[in-house]
Amino acid sequence: MFGIGEWVHKITRCLDTELSLTRLRQQETLDEVVAGRTVLITGASSGIGRATALRFGAAGATVALVARREAELRAVATEIEALGGKPYVYPCDLTDFAALDAMAAQVLSDHGGVDVLINNAGRSIRRRLDESYDRFHDFDRTMRLNYFAPVRLMLAVVPGMRERKYGSIINILSIGNLAGGPGYSAYTASKAALDALCVNLQVETRTDDVRFTSVFMPMVRTAMIAKNEIYQDARALTPEQAAGAIADGVIGRPRRIAPILGRFTVLLDHLIPETLDDVRAKFYQQGL
Repeated sequence: MFGIGEWVHKITRCLDTELSLTRLRQQETLDEVVAGRTVLITGASSGIGRATALRFGAAGATVALVARREAELRAVATEIEALGGKPYVYPCDLTDFAALDAMAAQVLSDHGGVDVLINNAGRSIRRRLDESYDRFHDFDRTMRLNYFAPVRLMLAVVPGMRERKYGSIINILSIGNLAGGPGYSAYTASKAALDALCVNLQVETRTDDVRFTSVFMPMVRTAMIAKNEIYQDARALTPEQAAGAIADGVIGRPRRIAPILGRFTVLLDHLIPETLDDVRAKFYQQGL
C-alpha cells in the first residue's frame, strides 16, 4: 500500500498524460476561441487565477480580473497589458453578496456580457471532524465562497450567454471530489455541490450552446497548500500547468476534466465502497 504522497503523485501524472492526449485532438487554439471575447476570472490576483489571466490575456481575450486585493490585481493587469492584452480590474470580496452583485452588474454594463466565466476563487480548510463539532461557521464560510458565490455569478451571466447562444463556465473543483479528502470535508462538499448543480443546469442550457466544465484539479503548487507539510515534497502542477487545463476546458468545452485514475476511483467507489473507505481511512491515519 503506498502513501498519500505517492497517490497524489500518480493522480497528477495521470492528468498530465490525459491533457497531452487532449491537446493532440484539439482543432482550435485558445487564441481562436477567446480573441475578442470577455472572460471573467475570480481569484485572479495570484496562483491559478493569475496564471490563467495571463494566458487568456495573451490570447486576445478581454479579461475581467476579480479578487479582494486590488493592488495585486493591478499588478496582474500591468503584466497582461505588457503581453498586449486588455485587462479590467474589479476588486470584490465575493463573500459579500451585495458587493458581488454590484461587481457583476458593472462587468455586464462595461462589456455587454461575459462569454467565459472561470470560477476559480476558493477557500480550502483542513480540519478533522473532532475539531469541528462547535465550528459550523467553517462550513458556512466555505460554502459561501466555494458554492454560493459561483452560483450568484452564474445567475448573473448565464441569461446573456443563452441570449447570445454561446457561453463557457469553468468550475475549479478538487481531485478530492473523486479520490476522497478526509480532513477536508467542508471543502470537498462545497465543490461537490457546484458540480451537482451544473449537471442539471447543463441539461437546461445545452440547446443554447452554453457549456459547464468541471475541472477536478489535482494538487497545484500555490499558497493554498503551503502550510500542509505532507504536500511539501509531493508532485504538484505549476499554476501555469493548471491554467493550461483551464484553457483546454474553454477550447474543447468537455463536461469534465479529470485524471483517469480519479475517474477509476469513482467507479471503484460505486462497486466496492467499503473497501475504498478502508483505503481512505489508512491514508487518513498516515496524517492526511
